[in-house]
Amino acid sequence: MAPHDDDRAALDLLDSHLEALWDAAAARVWAVEAPLPAVPEGLAGAAADGPGPELLRWGLGELARMPREPAAVFARGAGTLLTEFRRRRSPWNAAALRLLDDPYVFLATGPRRHEDWARDVLAVMHREVPDPRGWLRMDPDRLNASGRLSSPAYPFAPPPAAEFADRLHRLEPHAAVAAVTVMAEEWMSEPRPVRDRPDADGLTADARTLLARYGPDARFWTNAVAAAADPEPDFLATGLGGHSAHSFLTGAYVNGLDLFDELGVIAVSGDEVGVFWSIGAY
Repeated sequence: MAPHDDDRAALDLLDSHLEALWDAAAARVWAVEAPLPAVPEGLAGAAADGPGPELLRWGLGELARMPREPAAVFARGAGTLLTEFRRRRSPWNAAALRLLDDPYVFLATGPRRHEDWARDVLAVMHREVPDPRGWLRMDPDRLNASGRLSSPAYPFAPPPAAEFADRLHRLEPHAAVAAVTVMAEEWMSEPRPVRDRPDADGLTADARTLLARYGPDARFWTNAVAAAADPEPDFLATGLGGHSAHSFLTGAYVNGLDLFDELGVIAVSGDEVGVFWSIGAY
């Protein structure tokens, strides 16, 4: 591999290790026996061999200094370190975390491998493919074993690829940016819709950064019913809860949680598909 490829492989490996460490630490908080994974062989050496990526050295140094007990403190520290590592890794990650880290949102990108891109979107929803660039995924249900028993793609129960056309409508790029921007809101009783927030312009800029990843020729689709008649619905004016949508979510009642509403945006370029989904639950 070229030096740049070596750096990315090492950063990908550290990302995976921190995530596994956070999962195990969180399990231990709930008295579930979960051994903490050791630092993978070669990872520390990758940081020390030659210049190496500074971010790798920083992450490993922070991890080495982190106390392992008590369990709750270590779990919080591991989660904080993972988030900060991802934020520092790329401006795209940082924009995603600023905009969408708090609400119930699924965000993931996968490779475009088929002329019928709906097949690639299904692969993303089923968690069958990694991010082609090793960038951030937001997937709060990735460890939801109970949900997966009811729906393998939980929280999704997507239709077959052939039925996507019945549930998706084209969006103009600026309308797609607005739709992703309002995903910063909460579905129930949002006291501060994006349009009224002092940082509204910054949130819109972050959404624009996220969608710019897919290039100037990307096309955008949404399950919002309003886009059936108009590819430029005013998402910012109505807010997140102002739109009905065709469902891609499961109707299963899992662990006391009912998924009641959604807004999705799909970005399609020549080599990638992005899935942004805001989910209402109670």
